[in-house]
Amino acid sequence: MKQFIIASLIAVAAVPAMAQMSDPPQEQQDPAPGRDLMEEGAKLLFRGLMSQAAPALRDLQDLADDVGPAMKMLREEMGPALAEIMANIDDISNYMPPKILPNGDIIIPRKPDAPRYVPREDAADVEL
Repeated sequence: MKQFIIASLIAVAAVPAMAQMSDPPQEQQDPAPGRDLMEEGAKLLFRGLMSQAAPALRDLQDLADDVGPAMKMLREEMGPALAEIMANIDDISNYMPPKILPNGDIIIPRKPDAPRYVPREDAADVEL
């Protein structure tokens, strides 16, 4: 990959050098051919980069295909539980990291300097 990039950069850098070695342009000559060469060089460079990146992109797509169903299941199963928790939390920054008790229970303690907790009206309807 590095060799390809270096070779491409040398090829692109050589175009202006070759243009400098040629005769000075005549006043009537159209500047478009030089631009066409630069465009063609850029196209070749990007085609090369895309061909080098294609396997990595395919691997990324395969990973997304493998992980996608697991993420969907997580969203379907954990989504409602997280919604219930968030309905009872006023501001997440008012809480410390969760702690696991010896019996397996998980608690999320409120920070000592947090403002007084005031339950939201819609939180009373949610059952844990």
